[in-house]
Amino acid sequence: MTMSNERTDDKGFVQVRRALISVSDKAGLVELASTLHNLSVQIISTGGTARALREANIPVTDVADITGFPEMLDGRVKTLHPRIHAGILAKQRDPEHRQQLQELGISPIDLVVINLYPFEATISKSDAMLEEAIEQIDIGGPSLIRAAAKNFEDVAVVVDPNDYTAVGTELRQEQGCLSRTRRLHLATKAFSRVARYDALIAAYLERQCGEAGQSALPDRLDLRLVRMKSLRYGENPHQRAALYRDALTSEPSVAGAKQLQGKELSFNNFLDLDAAFALAKEFDEPVAVIVKHTNPCGVGIGSGLSEAYRRALAADPTSAYGGVLGLNRSMDVETARELAATFVEAVIAPGYHEAALAILQEKKALRLLLIEPWPATTPSDRADLEFRPIAHGMLIQERDQIDLYPDTLRMVTRREPTDAEMRALQFAWKVAKHVKSNAIVLSNEYATVGIGAGQMSRVDACRLAIMKAVSPAKGTVLASDAFFPFRDGVDVAAEAGVTAIIQPGGSIRDAEVIQAADEAGIAMVFTGIRHFRH
Repeated sequence: MTMSNERTDDKGFVQVRRALISVSDKAGLVELASTLHNLSVQIISTGGTARALREANIPVTDVADITGFPEMLDGRVKTLHPRIHAGILAKQRDPEHRQQLQELGISPIDLVVINLYPFEATISKSDAMLEEAIEQIDIGGPSLIRAAAKNFEDVAVVVDPNDYTAVGTELRQEQGCLSRTRRLHLATKAFSRVARYDALIAAYLERQCGEAGQSALPDRLDLRLVRMKSLRYGENPHQRAALYRDALTSEPSVAGAKQLQGKELSFNNFLDLDAAFALAKEFDEPVAVIVKHTNPCGVGIGSGLSEAYRRALAADPTSAYGGVLGLNRSMDVETARELAATFVEAVIAPGYHEAALAILQEKKALRLLLIEPWPATTPSDRADLEFRPIAHGMLIQERDQIDLYPDTLRMVTRREPTDAEMRALQFAWKVAKHVKSNAIVLSNEYATVGIGAGQMSRVDACRLAIMKAVSPAKGTVLASDAFFPFRDGVDVAAEAGVTAIIQPGGSIRDAEVIQAADEAGIAMVFTGIRHFRH
């Protein structure tokens, strides 16, 4: 029995003599184990992993032969034993540790290869039951990983099959040894993997509590963000930046979108794409959303995507130049031809027809992003949280996903909206929800006409929306994300020819605002819902 690892030099190389392998994901298993066997490494294993190795004619020692205990409780207890954990946790350069191992007849374990029960894959299934999820909570695996990672000075731990090749290569090149640099890197990854695994379990169980009426905003909220890529810079060239993705959700998002072509995406591109995606997924009918500086500058719907795009572009062609486009239908040939005639920075869509891609490939700088599956327009029951950082803190809220229901609307003026005006009001209201406050949206029932975004006063937002209107404002409807504090905004709208207004109501001057609408013959609808977006 060897009581210490040999080091080949002063760079911290450790000789691998015994390896414990127990994996759910068998990808790359046989290749790594073959390398170990060829280097005369003793392989210890359990259950299905041991069977897979024997089927590949690779010698393996069962954990039960080491511990003297069979697998118990339907496999819940296999490796939780001092003869395993002492072999992993012993400090090989500590004389007392070596003596204790020798007295107890325990041999060191130098390499631990583990991947965990597929908890995430289990809970991602729509029909997964709580009992099924609980059985996929790994106990022995995280214990082995943490033990090996803690003792990285003497033990290497591998949790990702993507690392098998590099580990195998180093073992062959270094005559069965692994460097300290490699072991530290693997240990860091191992702790990260276990932390994410535990956070997934906690988040899942919190959702089960939520079904029983618990708050969607728990007392403690753990975030696991995985860096997807480094960016050239942030909002400005002097700021460093990177893209991270929430590791605790598999929900479709811009952070997880696939880039099909084009230049590298910038920090600002991602912000605009996220804004375009958020608005495009609000609509059931074909929609095109053009975003500039996170605000929509043109939104159109139509019987088809190309018609929607033409309407969105016509709403504000000047601002659309160099913007970002969000679509809720697959890019077709006709829309691609329309798009090829304009300058757009990036597109986000649920798909691209092959012929459309061929057209857009001529615009080599154009970034094309694919999100699939495209999320349903109906909000899910699960709370979707959004995060706003402040200095040394974080503001967290449920995402604004409330729908506008016709039976909750209040007609507060003498004249009620016509059917066409009501369709236009509902369209404008949906867009206003995604415009920075103070927000005013002028539209017809098919497209925006003018948008006033991010103004410090609501009357100035009205003036800006009218000023931005390419088509005449006369005959349009107006949506306001919050109530009118004075009648002046309504007076400005009336002078421009607006015929109907939708707003939350709730101002102490509602009576004056309604009177201004009645004097101008404007139909006004109260929603009781505010859509501030700071």
